Amino acid sequence: MPDEIAGMTRSNPMFRKIVTLVILVPLAAVIIAFAVANRHGVTVSFDPFSSANPAYSATVPLFVLIFILVVLGVVVGGAAAWLRQAHWRRAARKLDGDNRHLLQELSAVRERLVAETQRASAAEAAAREVAASRDREQTAATPALAPPTT
Repeated sequence: MPDEIAGMTRSNPMFRKIVTLVILVPLAAVIIAFAVANRHGVTVSFDPFSSANPAYSATVPLFVLIFILVVLGVVVGGAAAWLRQAHWRRAARKLDGDNRHLLQELSAVRERLVAETQRASAAEAAAREVAASRDREQTAATPALAPPTT
């Protein structure tokens, strides 16, 4: 799916409003209709041994019970997914540490390379200067040649 549809990007506030109207409003209507249709009370017993005289029981509307169970399912499912992904989070942390270490090492190598390049260029300039001074000394020490006579 392209990020841009008819000039509206995902970060566009108008796009978000449209999504809210198209998805959330009908969903809210369905939830409200479900709650109205299931508003009769049900008894929830937390005593598995005595169904006639439970130690603790609560009477709640059916839709409340269903909503509580759905929310509980989402929380338990989210926790299970988070726990399953622990391996990937640990690997990502390790790789991030390795990446930082390698970037520091690369920076140190670059600094050494710059320093060595500067030293090498200074040494090369000094060698050229020495060679030029030798050439000057040789030309000064060599007597001028007389033109040949015929």
